[in-house]
Amino acid sequence: MADPGPHDIEIIAKRSAFQGYFRIDEYTVRHGRFDGGWHKPLTREVFERGHASAVLPYDPLEGVFVLCEQFRIGAYAAHMTPFQIELVAGIIEPGETPEAVARREVQEEAGLEILDLLPVAHYLASPGGATETTALYLGRVVAPESGGIFGLDGEGEHIRVHILPEANLRRMLDEGRLENAQTIIAAQWFFLNRDKVIKTWT
Repeated sequence: MADPGPHDIEIIAKRSAFQGYFRIDEYTVRHGRFDGGWHKPLTREVFERGHASAVLPYDPLEGVFVLCEQFRIGAYAAHMTPFQIELVAGIIEPGETPEAVARREVQEEAGLEILDLLPVAHYLASPGGATETTALYLGRVVAPESGGIFGLDGEGEHIRVHILPEANLRRMLDEGRLENAQTIIAAQWFFLNRDKVIKTWT
């Protein structure tokens, strides 16, 4: 067998270690080394959560964002704020596009219609141990004057919607009060690209 390259991968074994609300697979794998030869075999668990679509709803005429607040068990277990301020998001089911999921979830979680979508990023949530990717968007909406309570009981959702002016979100970002990657990435992208967004949407 030819010597491996630095990006060659061999799956030695794979098994399902757990199946519940989510799935965990166990891999035994080796990969080529940058300095030649094979790295020693590694055994790693991989969290199979599926892939997500997330959107930051924004009303360019009013200069406000629509954000969700809901309970997150991972945040609680990490000793962080259990009720997270975050984007609208949902899992992409087989046969769905990320754009369709973004539109559906904004309707379900905030009671709004997306008028336009701008792609922000497509990234791995935690590449060291999960396959989950997120397709991230900025969505143009007509924001209501106030928030409300939304979500589907059948999916265990109880979501409080907040209407935040640009200055408020920028302050939360600058003060480190946003604690989840989706929201931080989307907020940073918006403030880096605000002029382009406003020119496109107004």
